[in-house]
Amino acid sequence: MILKQLVASLPRVTASGPMDAEIHSLTASSKEVGPGAVFAAIRGSANDGHRFIDDALSAGASAILAETAPPSDFGNTVAWLHVPDSRAALAEMASALAGHPWRDLAMAGVTGTNGKTTTAFLIHHVMKTEWHRAGLLGTVLVDDGETVSSATHTTPDPVALLQLIARMRDHGCRGVAMEVSSHGIHQKRVASIGFDACVFTNLSQDHLDYHGTMDAYFRAKADWFHALAADPRGKKTVAVINTDDSFGAELADELDGKMPLIRFGFGVHCDFRANNFMQSARGMEFELSTKGKSYLVRAPLIGRFNAYNLLAALAAAHACGIRPREAVAALAHAPQVPGRMENVGNAGGATVFVDYAHTPDALENACRTLKELNPRRLITVFGCGGDRDRGKRPLMAAAAARHSDACVLTSDNPRSEDPLAILREIEAGIGGKNHLSIVDRSEAISFAVQNSLSGDIILIAGKGHETSQQFSDHAIEFDDRKHAAKALRERAQAIAANR
Repeated sequence: MILKQLVASLPRVTASGPMDAEIHSLTASSKEVGPGAVFAAIRGSANDGHRFIDDALSAGASAILAETAPPSDFGNTVAWLHVPDSRAALAEMASALAGHPWRDLAMAGVTGTNGKTTTAFLIHHVMKTEWHRAGLLGTVLVDDGETVSSATHTTPDPVALLQLIARMRDHGCRGVAMEVSSHGIHQKRVASIGFDACVFTNLSQDHLDYHGTMDAYFRAKADWFHALAADPRGKKTVAVINTDDSFGAELADELDGKMPLIRFGFGVHCDFRANNFMQSARGMEFELSTKGKSYLVRAPLIGRFNAYNLLAALAAAHACGIRPREAVAALAHAPQVPGRMENVGNAGGATVFVDYAHTPDALENACRTLKELNPRRLITVFGCGGDRDRGKRPLMAAAAARHSDACVLTSDNPRSEDPLAILREIEAGIGGKNHLSIVDRSEAISFAVQNSLSGDIILIAGKGHETSQQFSDHAIEFDDRKHAAKALRERAQAIAANR
């Protein structure tokens, strides 16, 4: 695409230099620059991309996108695009270079502290059932309509993101379900995309190491909705909000009258409302009430929190043009979401679940859900990540202690911190609950399984689908599900040998 055409997509820009260059790529890394590339100088928390403009020029950049005017002696051989916000401008140019693929797709985005992955999976499942091909973007997997691969970021950078969405369109997808992280919103990764449905699941303490305060964290989420309310980019964007959540109720009040709203939850004023919730170890059912009609929803998921995720998926699918009856039918065959309350197996009457719960609220929900299945005992294995919000460590312990009969504290992803020091901070919130601290996560999982009794449920929380464990100077392969399955096999062998 000719640079002049790309520049036309920017609402506020002062352009100088030649505008007739053929542009093939956009990048914020000077190491990826070559002829035909636009280098975007991004101000980050650790580095300022403006420091690498000379490197980009030496590598042959065809244009510079920056928040500063060109130096007085810059010359006129390379284009310079002076913008107020390089992140937002990069997102706009990425969309234009990809041909604005989101315009041809039903787009559903999901944000919130907990439930993003499951809700996106459920929306994707409904879309695929109804339309045969649909895209998925999130923490666990990427489905481009033809191939499925592991994800590297919850919300990719705007260049990679728009390229992925374009690939989904080209592969015949009719819709896309994607997770939208608070980091992604704050860093303008989705700023140039129009959505048919934008979902708010809930908000609880997480990522305060990045946002600083709960209010700033909430505003990062809310900014996405307000931006779409002000400029839906040619779509009829519907805000799908959990108003049983106090932050969701606040957001709905802010948006009322500014954009179409679907409120969901168990509350009497919800547009998509769940009644008569029941569950067993095999799944759940509830009555969906919406627009004067009722539907019986059955799904192979457990937990009241998953009822919210199902409601969110049903409402988002409706906003994308899929009727509730078809969506309800599809969800009866909903897939197991990797590492989300995943039943790993049973040995000697003890059952193991693996869940990604890594916030106090998510861990409490997971423990409460499994306790409602009336186990002989609930044993919870969990830790907290290093170099992240330290304030939630004792809160995680308190959440687990409230509903568990015993806790095994262990390492999560220690990163650069001392694993023992992390455990001491977790222990501060455990109170008088029966617990044991075992630094090695594999040993902790094995201990919990080997010391369980028939009728026990073991919850291994925190890492879910992750397949590695991060230390200060290295990473190792580590999958809670594989280690739990191995421990269950060893338990079964030991029981058989003692008969």
